[in-house]
Order: sequence, then C-alpha cells, then structure tokens
Amino acid sequence: MLQLRSIVNIADNSGAKTASIIRIYGGSKRNYGYIGDLVQAVVKIADPLGVVKKHEVVKAVIVRTRKEAGRKDGSYIRFDDNAVVIIDNEKDKNPRGTRIFGPIARDLKELGFTKIISMAQEVY
Repeated sequence: MLQLRSIVNIADNSGAKTASIIRIYGGSKRNYGYIGDLVQAVVKIADPLGVVKKHEVVKAVIVRTRKEAGRKDGSYIRFDDNAVVIIDNEKDKNPRGTRIFGPIARDLKELGFTKIISMAQEVY
C-alpha cells in the first residue's frame, strides 16, 4: 500500500535507484497503490551513466509492497521493501531496463505485464 510521496526502490537496471511517487493512476481520488498499479514517479537517486536521469518524471508499475496483499485463493504475500519497475508507456507495458532484480509477484501476469514476469529472476 503506497501513497503520494512514498519513497520506493527501482527493481530494474534503467539507471534509477530510488524514486518518489507523485501520482497513482486509476481515479482522481485514488489514495493508495497496490501490486500491479501504475504510478507516476520522480527519480530521486540515479546513476550518472544510466538511461534514466535524476529528477526525471517516469511511469512505473508497483511490483513489491511491504503491506501484505491478499490473493483470490485466500493466501497473502508480503515483501521486504517497496519497489517499482519503470515502463515505457501504459499501452505496451514494456520495461525500460533490460534486467529485473529481486522477487516479483505473479499477480502481474494477469494484469498484462508478461515481459516483466519473463525477465524476473524470482516470481512469487
């Protein structure tokens, strides 16, 4: 469960390290974002040689949250950190990086982020 101004880790190799959420897509009064939600974020810390630069506004998808998320089968999943993957745009949902780091929730596959799932090392 992430909200505005939440600091999140970046789980890909696009060059960004951390970002701050400035918008959660899905309605004008949307307060919280969960796994699979699209967000708009500002890059706070980035590598100088990366594709994404500091202070750049990017679109991203939430892939990990510390707050547990319930699934349809009744189980819950929780991660150690809050993380997002930077994507090109909302339509293709392709990541800007070429590698995905850390575990990723399998709930993203149902939402159409199959490229992120196929690039991930661990899927839970």
